[in-house]
Amino acid sequence: MSAPQTGPGLLRHGTGPRGLRRFTAPRPPREERCELCGAPLADARHRHLVDVEKRALACACDPCAQLLDRSADTQGRFRTVPRRYLRDPGHRIDEQAWERLGIPVGVAFFFRNSELGRLVALYPSPAGATESELDPETWQSVLSATELAGLLAPDVEALLLRRQQGRVECYLVPVDICYELVGRMRLRWQGFDGGAEARADLEAFFTHVREQAREPRGSRS
Repeated sequence: MSAPQTGPGLLRHGTGPRGLRRFTAPRPPREERCELCGAPLADARHRHLVDVEKRALACACDPCAQLLDRSADTQGRFRTVPRRYLRDPGHRIDEQAWERLGIPVGVAFFFRNSELGRLVALYPSPAGATESELDPETWQSVLSATELAGLLAPDVEALLLRRQQGRVECYLVPVDICYELVGRMRLRWQGFDGGAEARADLEAFFTHVREQAREPRGSRS
């Protein structure tokens, strides 16, 4: 496995201070607008699109997000980030599998990058989203250990893992919340272990994910 690095698999929100500004910088006084039609966005939890050409997240109003969603155009430039959260309590990702990933923190997320044609593995760090390149055998061992991997929509959904107290939690989530988490950790991280504020924010984030997540229909568990 090569050393963790930033790279082309990152969405723009994860490539540095400028890219993470939606989640780390104070909200600008100007009104946020849909990046497709220009409509004002009153809701702070508005929808996002993935710009697959620029590897960036774009803000969107509900009508634009729904229009792209209904079109089901997987070849277009923009793809709507879904809102579904799934959990897999019966996954087989154990401590040994996590060690093989070689990720130095307790949280990581994976998504299929359609432009690169491969899985991208990322984890939050004080510097932002950091990419860890996995050899095919390693990431295949992760994919085969959870049914959620087969449900991932490319570019817009992520497999989110958390290792804590000897166990691993496994979720399928919208990719934009993973970059939100990256921004929150970058903003609040202090010292070697992140500090109390970052740990509390991380716990609040995963509490929200647990509350939203449901088991997929026809789950083997």
